[in-house]
Amino acid sequence: MSTTVSDPTDPLPIAQALLRCASVTPADAGAQDVLADVLARLGFAVTRLRFGEIENLFARIGSDGPHICFAGHTDVVPVGGNWRSDPFGGEVRDGVLYGRGACDMKGGIAAFAAAAAQHLAAGPTKGSISFLITGDEEGPAVDGTVKVLEWMQANGQVPDFCLVGEPTCPVKLGDMVKIGRRGSVNIGLEVFGTQGHVAYPHRADNPVHRLLRALSALTAAPLDAGSEWFEPSSLQVTSIDVGNAATNVIPVSARAALNIRFNDRHSGASLIAWVRATVAQHAERFELTTSISGESFLTKPGPMVDILVGAIQAATGVTPKLDTGGGTSDARFIANYCPVAEFGLVGSTMHQIDERVPVAELRDLARIYRGVLSAFLA
Repeated sequence: MSTTVSDPTDPLPIAQALLRCASVTPADAGAQDVLADVLARLGFAVTRLRFGEIENLFARIGSDGPHICFAGHTDVVPVGGNWRSDPFGGEVRDGVLYGRGACDMKGGIAAFAAAAAQHLAAGPTKGSISFLITGDEEGPAVDGTVKVLEWMQANGQVPDFCLVGEPTCPVKLGDMVKIGRRGSVNIGLEVFGTQGHVAYPHRADNPVHRLLRALSALTAAPLDAGSEWFEPSSLQVTSIDVGNAATNVIPVSARAALNIRFNDRHSGASLIAWVRATVAQHAERFELTTSISGESFLTKPGPMVDILVGAIQAATGVTPKLDTGGGTSDARFIANYCPVAEFGLVGSTMHQIDERVPVAELRDLARIYRGVLSAFLA
């Protein structure tokens, strides 16, 4: 299959070529070949970076500042269900492009590539444009953006500003920009007791009762009331499991799983310490297993965010809401290196059967990204 896109200034053929690659994590299936070919023909220096089994790509044109980077992922989630058309066909019906990854986020990558092509076609430009593209966003996120960022820092490629093309808009293109995200920590809790007969509870120590008291204490009051740019933090109990098949036995242990989505009033470490101290009030013997998926981050409104908002207003007439809600994204890693914001397509069909994007919306997104480049590199 040819990876050559005839018109790189139009995001549609780029998106179709990307969609025709079945790049379900961790497979690449040629998706990054498509993008590398487009960018190389535009004059970008393309570096392919493979970590483990993951294909990643960094590309840059220009060597001076200001340096703006577009970040995204070519990997997609599995197809699932019965589609009306080939999920890897890139079919357009009634002005709508269908395919797995159409809005999350091969459409965003295509729009930015087209915007770069349009910008470069207008004549010489100052500054630099780069792409940070991973094949590991929908997976463990171990050998993708994190590793590419380490390489970028080691090679003097850290940008002044990064724009992530995730689908951020809830209803219509332009209605939301993500300027931050909550952090996320997963906690596994196992409380130990003393096994015994239910008829003789004084000879046992019921860990279920201790676990329930601990969970009640953890969920008794809100973690906080929110902050200037963040909604209140949220602790959710996602599982309680004893695994006891007997009705007359007090078990030896009881387990629970928690997830905390937290704002900038906390860190992952501070919340783990709080959970540990709270549980210790109700159980003498317990174990915690913890995993911090990401810390909260915020890019405060300023000149760079203003450029993005202005480009959205100019192209759509919509003033976007600046928001920090939703799940995590690779922006949580990028925030450790430079200011970052997220803006992309309407995400109403992402990860769904018949994922799709109107072609007109795809081209409008490219126009917004072109506006960002023109203002940022003016």
